[in-house]
Amino acid sequence: MTEYESRKWIILVATIWIQAFTGTNFDFSAYSSELKGVLGISQVQLNYLATASDLGKALGWSSGLALMYMPLWSVMFVAAFMGLFGYGIQWLIILHYVSLPYFVVFFLCLLAGSSITWFNTVCFVLCIKNFPSNRPLALALTVSFNGVSAALYNLAAISSNPSSTHIYLLLNAFIPLFTSIASLIPILRQPPVDPLPSDSIKHEQLIFVLLNSLAMITGFYLLFVHSNDISTARVIFGGAILLLVLPLGIPGIIYARDWFQRKVFSSFTLQGSGFLLVDDDDLEFHREFISRENSQINVTSYGDVTLRFIGSSGEGCCGKMIGEDQLFMLGEEHKAGKLVKRVDFWLYYLAYFCGGTIGLVYSNNLGQIAQSLGHSSMTSTLITLYSSFSFFGRLLSAAPDFIRLKFYFARTGWLAIALVPTPIAFFIVAASGNEAALQAGTALIGLSSGFIFAAAVSITSELFGPNSVGVNHNILITNIPIGSLVYGFLAALIYDNNAAAFSIQMVNDSVVCMGRKCYFTTFIWWGCLAIVGLVSSVLLFLRTRPAYERFEQNRRISLLE
Repeated sequence: MTEYESRKWIILVATIWIQAFTGTNFDFSAYSSELKGVLGISQVQLNYLATASDLGKALGWSSGLALMYMPLWSVMFVAAFMGLFGYGIQWLIILHYVSLPYFVVFFLCLLAGSSITWFNTVCFVLCIKNFPSNRPLALALTVSFNGVSAALYNLAAISSNPSSTHIYLLLNAFIPLFTSIASLIPILRQPPVDPLPSDSIKHEQLIFVLLNSLAMITGFYLLFVHSNDISTARVIFGGAILLLVLPLGIPGIIYARDWFQRKVFSSFTLQGSGFLLVDDDDLEFHREFISRENSQINVTSYGDVTLRFIGSSGEGCCGKMIGEDQLFMLGEEHKAGKLVKRVDFWLYYLAYFCGGTIGLVYSNNLGQIAQSLGHSSMTSTLITLYSSFSFFGRLLSAAPDFIRLKFYFARTGWLAIALVPTPIAFFIVAASGNEAALQAGTALIGLSSGFIFAAAVSITSELFGPNSVGVNHNILITNIPIGSLVYGFLAALIYDNNAAAFSIQMVNDSVVCMGRKCYFTTFIWWGCLAIVGLVSSVLLFLRTRPAYERFEQNRRISLLE
C-alpha cells in the first residue's frame, strides 16, 4: 500500500511539471513584435494570430474524444507533437528558413493553442483518477502551476540567449516534449485506486497544505529572484527547477506518516476543507433535505436585507432582476439546453467575459504595450510579473475553502471581489504610462484573472451540477476566443489608427505605434468593460447567495446528525 501511495504522489509531481511547462500561450507577447515584423502584418492581423491560439481552447472537447480511443500517455505525446510542429514552424519562419502564407501561420497558432488543452485534459484525468477523495485539492494545486509557465520560460530564455525573442518559440516547441518524456514512466506505472480510510484522507489533506506552502515559495522565488546576466540567470533557473523537483520528497512524508499522526496531525485538522464546495456526499444530503422543504419560499432574511425570491414578483427593477428565475439549490444538474436559458449563466458568462478573458487579452498585448510606451526592455519583466501574480491568484482561489469553518462566504461573492482589481488596474495604466504604473497594473490584472481561471470550474460545478461540469465549462470558456477576437480587434484598430501620427516605419513595412495614445483609449474601454463584468458578478452573487447560505446551513446540520 505504501508503494502505491508513493507512486500516486510521484504522478502528482509529474502533473505539476506538465502544467508548469505547457502554459506556452502566456509568452506570446514576448515574441509577437518580432513575428509581426517578419510577417509584415498589421496589428489587427497580429490580433487574429493571438485569437487563433486562444481558439484552441474551444477545441478542448477533441482531447476527450481522443481518450475514448487512445491511452492517456499517447494523448500526452500527441499534444507534445502538436506544440512541436506549431511552435517549431513559427520559429523557422522568424529565422527566414521557410516562408509561409499568413493563413498557414494562423493554422500553426491554432494547432499550438490546441496542444495546451490536450495537456490540460491529461492533467485533469491524472488528478481525478489518482486522488478521488481529494481531487479538488489536486486540481487546484496543479492548475495553479500553469500560471508560472511564462516566468519559467522567461528564465530559460535569458539563460539561453537574452538578446533573442524567437528563442521563446524554440523553447515552446521542445520543453513540453521533454517534460512529457520525463513524465512518461510515472504515468505508465499508475497504481490501482482503492477507497481510502478517513485517516488517510486527512493525511492527504495535510500533504496538500505542505505542497501549497511550497508552491507559494516557488511563486515568490520566481517573482523576486531574477537577473538579466546569463550566468546568474542559469543559477536562478536551476533553483526554480530544484523547487519543482522538491515535491518528489513526498514519498518520504508518506513513510513518516505515523510520526505526523502522533506529533502534528492530532493538533492540526482540516475538517471540511476542499476546493469544490459541492462534493457528492454533501450534495446528495442537500438534495434530500431540500426535497423535504416547502418548494415555495417567499421571504429569506439576511441581516437587515430581505430578498424576495422563488415565487415573489419583487419590487422595482432591481428586485425583479435579482428574484426572477432565481437558483433555488446548488448542484442541480443543468443540461446544455437548460443552461443557456438561465439568467445566472449569462451573468456568470458576462462576468468571465469582462474579467478573466480581458486580462488574458491584456497579457497577449504586453509586448506591444511596453514597446509603445518606450519600455521594450521591460517586456520580459512584465511577462514574469503577470505570470507570477496569475499563479498567486490561482492559489488564492482555494483559500476560501480552507477558512470556511471560521468564515463562510459564497464563492460567487469571492468572484466579485476578485474582479475589483481589474478596472482599477486599467485606469491606473491609462492615467500614467510610467514603469511603476505599468508594473502595478500588470500585477493586479494577473492576480485577478488567475483567481477567476482557477475558481471557474468550481463555480460551474456548484451552480449548474458536478456531473455536467465538463460540457458546461466548455460552453463557458467559449467566451475566451470570442473575447480574444473582440477585445484584441478593438485594441488593434485603435493602435493602427494612431500609428499614422505616432509611429516609426520598420524594415518589413510593419508599423509600430509609439506614445501613450496608442493604448490610452483601449485601456479606458477595457476598464469600463471590466466594470460591466464587476456589476454582473455582483448581481450573480445577490441571486445565488440564498442558495449558498441554504447549502451551508444544511451541510452543518448534516455534520451534527
